[in-house]
Amino acid sequence: MSGGASQTVLIELHGGQDSDLDELESLTFELRERLLELDVEDVDPVRQETAPTGTKIAGALTTGALVVSVGIPVLRKVLDVLKVWIENRPVRTASVTIGNNTIEVQAASSANQRRVIEAFISAQESTLPPTGGFGSHSAGSDAQHRPC
Repeated sequence: MSGGASQTVLIELHGGQDSDLDELESLTFELRERLLELDVEDVDPVRQETAPTGTKIAGALTTGALVVSVGIPVLRKVLDVLKVWIENRPVRTASVTIGNNTIEVQAASSANQRRVIEAFISAQESTLPPTGGFGSHSAGSDAQHRPC
């Protein structure tokens, strides 16, 4: 991975009303493969630490969510890939969370969207500690899914 401390980034895909869970799961793994082509440390599906109500299965995958370990210098590439990737898919938006900061990346391109992404990256460069990111989980550990 290129220079800079690794940060943990949560990406949550939000499909359209006509998207089903199987399709969203397939799209999540497709995005994972695309992100692994970048200079990222790791891209893992999010696992629930507790079993959903009415079930006994803890550790189940959270559909539509990935945890990416990435240095801040590569964050811009991750966001650019994500924006381009969702333009031709039934995913209309994606939430990107680092710590307590969340940005919504949309398929529609606009100068305003670019400004929002640039401001988000600048905020990460100036406010994040050298390690950490989403929650207190280190790279390779399970992350708990939290709605944005």
